[in-house]
Amino acid sequence: MTLTSGATRPMTAAPTEPRRGGRRWVRPVAVAAILVLFAVELVVGWPSLSSALSQLRAPDPGWLAAAVFAEVAAMGTYARMQRRLLLSAGLRVPMYRSAALAYAAHSLNETLPGGPAFSTQFNYQQLRRFGATPAIASWCIALSGILSTTALAVVTAVGALASDGTPQWYNLVGLVVVIALIVVGIRQITRRPAMVEPPARAVLARVNRLRRRPAETGMDQVRTFAEQLGSARLTAGHGVAAAIYAVLNWGLDAVCLWMCFQAVSDDPVNPAQVLLAFCAGMAAGTVTIIPGGLGIIDSALILGLVTGGVATSTAIAAVVLYRIISFGFIIGAGWISWLIMRRRHRAYLAAQTS
Repeated sequence: MTLTSGATRPMTAAPTEPRRGGRRWVRPVAVAAILVLFAVELVVGWPSLSSALSQLRAPDPGWLAAAVFAEVAAMGTYARMQRRLLLSAGLRVPMYRSAALAYAAHSLNETLPGGPAFSTQFNYQQLRRFGATPAIASWCIALSGILSTTALAVVTAVGALASDGTPQWYNLVGLVVVIALIVVGIRQITRRPAMVEPPARAVLARVNRLRRRPAETGMDQVRTFAEQLGSARLTAGHGVAAAIYAVLNWGLDAVCLWMCFQAVSDDPVNPAQVLLAFCAGMAAGTVTIIPGGLGIIDSALILGLVTGGVATSTAIAAVVLYRIISFGFIIGAGWISWLIMRRRHRAYLAAQTS
């Protein structure tokens, strides 16, 4: 992926580097403190870690295969969700291309610093190559994110109910109201795209005033975008199907975690507790800038399982196995998909220019 820079800036004199004096010792001391902290944590947690590793050496092959299948199915449901949204805009994309895009974009999102930005840009580029207009590509990406976030909230609420919890009903009611408003708003915009023009005109007028440009600058692009958006018709059938696929995406991912527990232990576990631990881990992963949520998601998953009554060593083994599948295996498949898509596009460009 090639990023183009803007205009070259004029060369200026290099600023004088401030004298750091006695502050040079701060970084070595901080690194040493972190290493000492990790060493202490390793010593304290070694009994549980060694027990977890011994359990992980021979996971049950049947449950292991089922866990891999569940994770692959989860990725498939995400691809089907996005494909449904494209279908609602009249764009038919083969399932294998949707799946390849889902894997590749997921890998970019999970492994690169600032992954969501790279993933969104890659998604947009590929949807344009599928034949989507700029408006449809943007609409599909935005709606995919809304559906996915809402689906995680729904799965969390289901987990709370299944575990005999007492979810805050006003939060659930608020969630339903927000979903309904989003659906109604999207349908109104796609049916009457001209309604976007007045607020866009007001915003552009203020922006152009700051930029000292005519008030109408950019309105032609807004009208074109709105006209393209009018081709999207989120029918009830496509909308419900996309929502179901979004919920299944998270649900099958949680099933993979539960199957990983079954692969490393014969002890009984409440599936609802596993579901709540999973939701806590995924929620923790959304507020970290660390690629893949490494360390954050894992700690949240382990803590959630231990709180639900799972032995620490078993929880560590199950989470490590789950992350090997969901992070290692899926990310690896995603990068392979990215390389294949990149090579095919280069071959296509070479054929066009020859």
